Amino acid sequence: MFDQLLISGLFGGLFFGLIFTKWPAERIFVCAMLVAYFAGLVDTREVLNKATNTGVVTLILLLLVSTGLEKLSWLSRLSNKLIVHSYSASLLRIGITTAFFSAFVNNTAVVASLAHTVRNNRLHPASKLLIPLSYAAILGGTMTLIGTSTNLIVSSFLEDVTGTGLAFFDFFVVGVSATLVGLLVLLLSARLLPVGSSEIMDINKYVVEVEVDKTSTLIGKSILANKLRELEDFFLVEIVRGSYLISPVTPQEHIEAGDKLIFSGDIKQVQVFEAFDGLRLFAVEEGLLSQNMKEVIVMPNASIEGRTVKESAFRSMFDAAVVGMRRGGKRLSGKLGNITIQAGDSMMLAVGPDFNERKNLDKNFAIINDSVGEVVQTTDSQNYAVTGMLLAVITLATLNMVPLIKGMAFLLVFMLALGVITGSELRRRFPFELWLIIASALTLSQAMTNSGLVTVFAGMLQSNLSILGPYGALIGVYLGAWLLTEAMTNNAAAALSFPIAYGLAESFGVSYMPFVMVVAYGASASFLTPFGYTTNLMVQNLGGYEFRDYFRTGLPVSLAYSAVVIYLVPRVFPF
Repeated sequence: MFDQLLISGLFGGLFFGLIFTKWPAERIFVCAMLVAYFAGLVDTREVLNKATNTGVVTLILLLLVSTGLEKLSWLSRLSNKLIVHSYSASLLRIGITTAFFSAFVNNTAVVASLAHTVRNNRLHPASKLLIPLSYAAILGGTMTLIGTSTNLIVSSFLEDVTGTGLAFFDFFVVGVSATLVGLLVLLLSARLLPVGSSEIMDINKYVVEVEVDKTSTLIGKSILANKLRELEDFFLVEIVRGSYLISPVTPQEHIEAGDKLIFSGDIKQVQVFEAFDGLRLFAVEEGLLSQNMKEVIVMPNASIEGRTVKESAFRSMFDAAVVGMRRGGKRLSGKLGNITIQAGDSMMLAVGPDFNERKNLDKNFAIINDSVGEVVQTTDSQNYAVTGMLLAVITLATLNMVPLIKGMAFLLVFMLALGVITGSELRRRFPFELWLIIASALTLSQAMTNSGLVTVFAGMLQSNLSILGPYGALIGVYLGAWLLTEAMTNNAAAALSFPIAYGLAESFGVSYMPFVMVVAYGASASFLTPFGYTTNLMVQNLGGYEFRDYFRTGLPVSLAYSAVVIYLVPRVFPF
């Protein structure tokens, strides 16, 4: 009884932490798992088994393989052909293309790749296309096992319980039906989107350039000695010296005659430069400077989230300086170093030569404009070779001739041998936080089983839902997963919903498959808020969206998607 009360308290704390605090999900899960472990609810062998089971390893391999698949040039070749004069035709082209690629490649990468094309188009307001882009990526991810990490998590849980995970195309029939219906509804609901005023960040609106006269008394002295780092409204981003860029600028860097000092900040306060001898204001010259500017979106649970630019040691961490920031479609003014960074913030960065090599980029940022951290596109021979091998692996796994884990391991080695990806990229992209969440969630699920709480809880639900029967319980599981994903994140929602769904199926004495599948589909149904899914948050600032834009556009999509899932799942996967 004490064990059941303890694990109930742990799950209560887990829910509270995920919904009402800003702590990273992996930290909350790991803390709960450690309490369960030290309290004796699970033993050491069980913890190690959960961290290294086949489903978890397969998930990690699939995400690493996705790193190479993102480099295939098929999507970039199509991107410039997606937007045409007809708004409806543009929506359909973007929706179908995005959904297709999201079924096989990380949907965050798909949205980041297409967002630049959408924003730069001259035919339709970007705000009319960006939320549909995100929703299409979410819908497409529901069609295959590797389309979204949510499906992989559910498969990992199922393999842990039964010894067999989900097949690659188990999701396809329901997923493709929900995707097609969702895209058709999106054609109508997208017209409710505003014609946003959010514009592409213009470096001329954020940057002030001053030139050092030959007679300036600043010459020969360091940045620190000249007090150029003590300005309230400006921050020295870089120095253009002849044909060279010095970026970021260290406090010990000395001023030379003819230097162009590039400051970021509130351009309304440019008069402060009159106090410095020999500084002449110039308009920003594009060319060398504009080539050095990179635009990124801060990802959820980034290490810099919740800290100011100055506190995060931004320059040393990324070899970059913040030139401009935007939140809610509006530019943030004032001293950039004192602004607290939030997930979804748009940042214009001036980057140094080592920016692209930093290992922490992918965990902190989504790259938006195609000059930023530009991925070297694969050659035609690499495209065909990797695509052909991927199709072979999927076919063999579908026919049960080669286990998916072995096929993906081979594909990963194959891409390394071809030079499509490198070892340093794999180290940088290793999904450590997701691995912690899944391993911890699996351990907590085992603790629930060990304590008998799953049986008790499922029995209570079964008795209360018995009048509705298994179908009513199925709807309840779906709605629970859906509400959780809107309140927290899709991965956390799937991890928390699975044990209850599986236990409920057992208590009714029916097949677990329909219950398992609605957890996966419900945890992916994030259409009402910008917070439940990474792609929604990515497009928020790019399109200048408000919360209500997601709700009024996403509600029809969510209802149509839910209706398809609830109708088809018990027919494709009978009780």
